This record gives sequence, C-alpha cells and structure tokens, in this order.
Amino acid sequence: QDRKSELLPTGYFHAVFTLPHEINPLALCNRKIIFDILFKAVSETLLEFGRNNLVGKLGFLAILHTWDQTLMDHIHLHCVVPGGVLSFDKTAWISAGENYLFSVKALSKVFRGKFLDYLSREFTTGELVFAGKISGLAGAKEFSSLMDILKSKDWVVYCKKPFAGPEKVLDYIGRYTHRVAISNNRIINVENGMVTFSYRDRKNADVRKTMTLKAEEFIRRFLLHVLPKRFVRIRHFGFLANRYKKENVQKCRELLDNLPTDRHGSQQSLEVPEKTTQELMLELTGVDINICPCCKKGTLRIIREIVPLWKLKPYMDSS
Repeated sequence: QDRKSELLPTGYFHAVFTLPHEINPLALCNRKIIFDILFKAVSETLLEFGRNNLVGKLGFLAILHTWDQTLMDHIHLHCVVPGGVLSFDKTAWISAGENYLFSVKALSKVFRGKFLDYLSREFTTGELVFAGKISGLAGAKEFSSLMDILKSKDWVVYCKKPFAGPEKVLDYIGRYTHRVAISNNRIINVENGMVTFSYRDRKNADVRKTMTLKAEEFIRRFLLHVLPKRFVRIRHFGFLANRYKKENVQKCRELLDNLPTDRHGSQQSLEVPEKTTQELMLELTGVDINICPCCKKGTLRIIREIVPLWKLKPYMDSS
C-alpha cells in the first residue's frame, strides 16, 4: 500500500535480472557478498542507462528472489521502473518510450560486465570463501576458468511493460516480499517422510504440476533461501532512494501535473495513513476479525495480552 501511494501517472516497466546458474555453488558459500554485488551491479546498470539514454536520474525499487517453483536456486532481482527520469536539475520529467525502456541486450552486457568486475575484486582481496565442492575454485587459474565461462554466456535480462498496470506488478511482487520460497497452500501432503507440493512448470506454459521429495531434500531446498542475518532484500534507488524519496515523488507529480487533491482542491499528503489490523482485514477481505466467526454476533473484547515467553526471556536473564 505504501508503494502504491508513490506510483506516478506514467508507464511502468517490470525488469528482471537473473544470475547464471553456474554462480549458484559460489553463492551458496558467499551469500551476502553475491547478493550485495547483484544489487550493486543492477542498480548501477539501470542508473547508468537512465543517465546516458534519457539524460536524468531513474528511480526504481528492487526485490531479491532466490528460488524457482521447485525451490531450487534461481537468483534474480525484480525491478519496478517508472518509464522516465527526473532531470538532474529537477525542473523536468523526461519520458521514455511508451512501450520501450532500454535494450535488454545492452542491459545484459553491461550488467554482466559490472557483476563480474565486482566478483573479480572480491576474489583478489580474498573475501570469497571456497568450501566443499567448490574448494577447487580457490586457485587463480581455476577461478579464471569460471570467469571465462561466465563471460561467454548471454546473461538473462527481461524488461517488459506490465500490461495490467504497475499496481498488478506491485501486487505480484508484494506476495513474495515477506515469504520464503513456498507458501503453505502449495504443500499438498506430508506423510511417511515425503513432502508433495504443487508448482508451475515455467518451461511448459505454466502448467500446474506436483512434485514429491524426501523430507530431508525438501528441507535442504527450503533452507537454500534463508537470507543472511539482517540482510535487506527490498531496496530503493535513484530518485526513489529513501533519503529523498518523499520530496522527489512530490516533485515528479508536480512536473507530471498530477498531484492528488481532495474535494476542496487542496493537495493531499502522499503518506498512507496508518491502519489497524482490523481495518486492513476488513478493507482487503471484507471480514471483521472482531466478530465471532460462529454466531456472527459476539464481539471480541480484549481482557489482557498473553506475552510469549521469548519476549520475556531477555528480562528474565538480566534479572
């Protein structure tokens, strides 16, 4: 809801930057480094294209995903990008084409170059860890061979205008921002040490299929996607960077002549008013969570809150 309040009256593009699967074993041992490099390479690539092609500052949000439908490694960034830039002196909004932002082939080459440059720097400074099956890559010659393989590949970049509008892209991405890999409704059966879940076969027209794995393998795949502690997976860049976002969005709306007003013609605040859990549930689902689900007449009345033990433990330990 907060992100929707910041949407501008312009076309939006949905861009996805994907790492080649050859990087997956290295990422498993160096998750924070690889993810940080990914954010850095993607943000610098998009900002550079905005600066050189549109002559202004681009603004976008990026969300890290690390999984595919079968819970295997599939490291990629989803980006929601307005179709235009704010001029460097903040006096004009410069629009991109209605159905075209940047060349995906050019984006792919620049993205690949920036990522591999940062990866090479991390190897040179000795920051990368080579453990287990990738211990053989620790030598300069072996690592150079991996780099040659990565340089020879065409890296996948997808960039398309969302047909249903930017709100739909935000809805799609929003379903994954606070989840990890799989939701409960996809788990069909758990018994006899086996887990069966549903997935969409992306290579076969999104046909829904089922997969059954041993519980240990299911857990192994699930744990591949637990992020490093305190890692920020949603980041904002360009004119949407957190520090100046509010004033920049306001300025863009002024330039696009689309400031929201109330019925008296006064400008409204772009901030979304805080809502209680009850208000949000009623608005989104039509269900009043304070009404008894059985008799539909009784109303929940809070007598006291039971504090969980894990919240009390720090105080108990200190005393």
